[in-house]
Amino acid sequence: MRPPKHDPIMMLAPRAALRGGFVPPSGRACCGYTQTDAMVTLAVLAVLAALVVAPLTSMRSKTRLARCTANLGQINRAILSFCDDNNKSLPTVVPGQSGDLWWWYKEQVKKYAGLTAPSGPTDTVFACPDDRGYSDPKPFHDNPRFDYGSYCYNGVTLPGVPGIAGWSLDSVKQPKRTLLVMEWTAHAPLSWHKSRTGKENLPFYCDAQSVVGFVDGHVSFTRIYYDGYNAAYTQDPVAGYDYKYSGN
Repeated sequence: MRPPKHDPIMMLAPRAALRGGFVPPSGRACCGYTQTDAMVTLAVLAVLAALVVAPLTSMRSKTRLARCTANLGQINRAILSFCDDNNKSLPTVVPGQSGDLWWWYKEQVKKYAGLTAPSGPTDTVFACPDDRGYSDPKPFHDNPRFDYGSYCYNGVTLPGVPGIAGWSLDSVKQPKRTLLVMEWTAHAPLSWHKSRTGKENLPFYCDAQSVVGFVDGHVSFTRIYYDGYNAAYTQDPVAGYDYKYSGN
């Protein structure tokens, strides 16, 4: 009997190929994973990561802005509730009260926001999630100097500065345009949410957007005017803006 012929390619194949594995026509093992293949793979992964991370970052930013807006709306209502119990008069300087009224108004109105304990960093309704503070290396809502709050009352009591501290609600002529309470950034102006300066607090710039509340009760995310020299809270804006600090 003539011996069976042996296929030289099959003789060179590994055992795995004999069990049904693929063998290149040349009979040689497949080429290894090259540096070019690795670079292409990394580039594809980077693109996929960007496609995933960018929407998540945007979603988180929108969530923080929504939380800040809801908080400020609650504080706005708390101030108006205070007025209802005080002959329609807005908060004003209280003898013996420590700190500046535009921060420490909180002590007069916080019970209307559901807070009864001494102020502290757990007062989340007074905390903007994006608050990055200013001169101190921590957010305003973690700082006892600012009574643990991110939001300022339109009650600056410096000479020549507009404000409505102690006013009667009925005497505010344009409640839909007159500010009641706002993120600190509206005093600068800067933005905690759509910042042109990143995480930096300088320079101030015109049309920085802040969450603000008005005497009529509504809240908005609005552009703040800056003349390039004076802090925003020291004057009413020029025409074309939807807010004012003065009550006239």
